[in-house]
Amino acid sequence: MTDLSAAIDRVLPSVRADLEDLIRIPSVSYEPARAADVQRSADATAALFEAEGFTVKIVRAGEGAPAVIAKKSAPPGKPTVLLYAHHDVQPTGPVEQWTSDPFVPTERGDRLYGRGAADDKAGIAAHLAAVRAFGNDLPVGVTVFVEGEEEIGSPTLLQLLDEYSDELAADAIVIADSGNWDIGQPALTVSLRGLVEAYVEVRTLDHAVHSGLFGGPVPDALTTLCRLLATLHDEKGDVAVDGLHASRAADVDYPEDRLRAESSVLDSVRLTGSGSLVDRLWTRPSIAVLGIDAPSVAEASNTLVPVARAKISLRVAPGDDAIKASAALREHLEQNAPWGAQVTVTEGQTGQPCSVNARGAGYEAARSAFQTAWGVAPIDMGMGGSIPFIAEFQQTFPQASILVTGVEDPDTRAHGIDEGLHLAEFTKVCLAEALLLQNLAKSS
Repeated sequence: MTDLSAAIDRVLPSVRADLEDLIRIPSVSYEPARAADVQRSADATAALFEAEGFTVKIVRAGEGAPAVIAKKSAPPGKPTVLLYAHHDVQPTGPVEQWTSDPFVPTERGDRLYGRGAADDKAGIAAHLAAVRAFGNDLPVGVTVFVEGEEEIGSPTLLQLLDEYSDELAADAIVIADSGNWDIGQPALTVSLRGLVEAYVEVRTLDHAVHSGLFGGPVPDALTTLCRLLATLHDEKGDVAVDGLHASRAADVDYPEDRLRAESSVLDSVRLTGSGSLVDRLWTRPSIAVLGIDAPSVAEASNTLVPVARAKISLRVAPGDDAIKASAALREHLEQNAPWGAQVTVTEGQTGQPCSVNARGAGYEAARSAFQTAWGVAPIDMGMGGSIPFIAEFQQTFPQASILVTGVEDPDTRAHGIDEGLHLAEFTKVCLAEALLLQNLAKSS
């Protein structure tokens, strides 16, 4: 371990410089105007691994974003490991709210700040560090797969996996797009919730009418929509949609004061739902209303609103099916229409939940690597968010061990303002991945 730790320390300055170069590329896949930047990001990623002696190509499926496939063959008798990350990033949100320019990597305190500094260009950098530490003596075959559209739901990933399945086939798959339990406490992510988006439109009138002349017997659409949305939860705040699956999470203590601090919930606000916090976060469904289309307060006139619309996000518990969950949500909304209002439900994005059977040689190799890198044993944790493509990897490569790792910690602020990478933890992530490759070679 001493030699490998020294090798990581030796390559980290160059890896840090490469990561900062990647952060400077505004590869926002959500914004069509950034398509050239997404291509530039793929080109830069490809060049990094080509310089390490990999055979590299940039691929895409149809009109999808560019992805990078880089390969080095396995030594005789050794396994092949697929290292996944993504080079696209989220939009910045209001730039003026950032402490520093989101596309100018900036070190403050113990973090490196910038959009993509953690999610997920640090995943690319961690793979690069592990590869660079071994130089020309990789102990296993390595395939690096870096996609360019994860932040928009990976719409062409399944097509890519199908088209390039022979090149991407591996004995173990490391998906560096999650996080750890806390600073100093590593984790393997073993379950993730799925995602269902739905758009519900409520109509009560053919057109707007005077609120004074008709208010009382005539329901307006906005009030009606509010009543409909309120039926999605019971009085405790648990989801009240029939037909959704729930289960128990791993036995992990998540103190309420820590949750409150990490989520920024106000002191006066009570937490919703029942059961343990990790159950509510990881293995039970949740529903949130993300937006409402209705007249703004500033522009509202004294008229009854004829139509209103809301976007609903349903997080689907592991063990459930996103398609079935979407149908259950639709049925609930249609059957609970107040006062006979017309309700139209339109489905949006869906993504399957997943559970990982974290047993076998691959997971033993990972746990040993994490134990060595951090000095403490990793925990198995769930993730309340969704990474739908993991289910697609499971579907395409059912025999591979899938290890969900990552660089994030509770204060990373991925997708948010002032996203930042904890630099000391990043060093441990890089060492752990190098040790994992070494352990997988030994276990073969």
